[in-house]
Amino acid sequence: MQFSDLALSKRLERAEGHACIRHAEAHRQVFRESGAEWMECAGAYAAFAGAESPVSQTFGLGLFEELSPATLDTVERFFLDRGAAVCHEVSPLAGIAAFDLLCSRNYKPIELSNVLYQPIAAEPPSSGGIRVRPITRDEGALWGEINAKAWAHDHPEILDFLLKIGSVASAQQQSVCFLAELYGKPGAAGLLHIHDGVALFSGAATLPEFRRRGMQAALLRERMRYAFDSGCDLAMMVAEPGSSSQRNAERNGFRVAYTRTKWRLPPAPTKP
Repeated sequence: MQFSDLALSKRLERAEGHACIRHAEAHRQVFRESGAEWMECAGAYAAFAGAESPVSQTFGLGLFEELSPATLDTVERFFLDRGAAVCHEVSPLAGIAAFDLLCSRNYKPIELSNVLYQPIAAEPPSSGGIRVRPITRDEGALWGEINAKAWAHDHPEILDFLLKIGSVASAQQQSVCFLAELYGKPGAAGLLHIHDGVALFSGAATLPEFRRRGMQAALLRERMRYAFDSGCDLAMMVAEPGSSSQRNAERNGFRVAYTRTKWRLPPAPTKP
């Protein structure tokens, strides 16, 4: 039985942190003038993929080494020198001393997320006219378009930003983009990142006209099959507490490992 403990948190946070640094590398490859970069400090990963990117943050802070002021000095400088806010996704397994140090340096909590997991097992193939498959080399633009339009249906103002993110995701190493097709027509997209036996499920979205047709369930099942065939033993997802995404994950066998806090260092006040 897999317990929700420090060892599990290290595996899960390392996997998501690894996905972020691979995203930064792909971002630099696609947008060569972006200045995208990453670093490792005290066992934590810090990724920068643009000042406004949600990828620009750390993972694993305080999990692999006790969090210290010197570590925060180094990581803060990494982001501030690039004009980005300083943000950390921090597992509760980092301990109360880590949270106390962040508070003492004026960090504020800005977001909560539930990290969910389950052991990976073989899955039966999809049926009912739905086919889920990894994209081919020349389908990156198609995947990015489906993914962006699905996510941006209720917020069209972010479509261009999502298309940019999609072009990076399809170029990301150790990540596999999946399309779900209903009778040959692509209607949903999802992403799978694999690191050290952990499969991170993310980015799943369905076009409005294809919803309530089983696309999300098929995407999950086929990605689980792919992860199993790739030798993974653990699956993870991240969802907003109490959200429909969390409920869907729990319906499909995931359970909450812990609730994570995202911390942000407010910008320094400008001098008059």
